[in-house]
Amino acid sequence: MGTTHVAGKKKGSIMLYALSTCVWCRKTKQFLDQLGVEYHYVDVDLLQGEEKTKATEEVKKLNPRCSFPTLSINDHCIIGFDEKKIEEALKS
Repeated sequence: MGTTHVAGKKKGSIMLYALSTCVWCRKTKQFLDQLGVEYHYVDVDLLQGEEKTKATEEVKKLNPRCSFPTLSINDHCIIGFDEKKIEEALKS
């Protein structure tokens, strides 16, 4: 799956599943950038075929409603844009 890597401080495994057209997904990326942490993300709506199917299945494992953004921080799932939850997950 074609993920994009964003360099920064290593805080563990951070993966963001987003949509390219979603304002809350953009806000989540901007917030992670502001915090200066290393993370990976994928814009699921820009994938095609098997890659898109695989990414959607991964999102559903974390978030059965398959809504966006879905953020995984060290196996802790945060659904939607929530600064406090993101900061708390990065501390633990």
